[in-house]
Amino acid sequence: MLLKHLATALAALGAAFILYIGLSYLLTPQTTAPDFGIPTWPQHEGAAFLAVKGVRDIATGLVILALLLTGHRRALGWAMTAIAFVPAGDMVIVLASGGPAGTAYGVHGSTALAVLLTAGLLLRERVGGGRPSTDTYASQHR
Repeated sequence: MLLKHLATALAALGAAFILYIGLSYLLTPQTTAPDFGIPTWPQHEGAAFLAVKGVRDIATGLVILALLLTGHRRALGWAMTAIAFVPAGDMVIVLASGGPAGTAYGVHGSTALAVLLTAGLLLRERVGGGRPSTDTYASQHR
């Protein structure tokens, strides 16, 4: 039961964090962008790409919240496994762009690991009787 609460807390924290980051990219993009780790950022007309990142991050947080709030924990585990690709990809982008390795690994790499850890906890959960959770309507209403 403790691991279930831990997984819930980590998922909720992850959702809140990425929603905050997404909103920051929409509301104060030029202030937020340098923390990403890429040496240069789009200016003028290209600055819309910062809003694209903000929308992507907000959507990610909303997916996590929707699955968490509806109780689809196994689906949340698989979604978070897939979502871990985003910070892992961001880490590679920062490194390939000549950004600081500390930011690449410390911010993006550690985020990818935290997301994968949360996904692993969610996917290990069992329902009553010791069988893996399927989160299907039929299995919940037998």
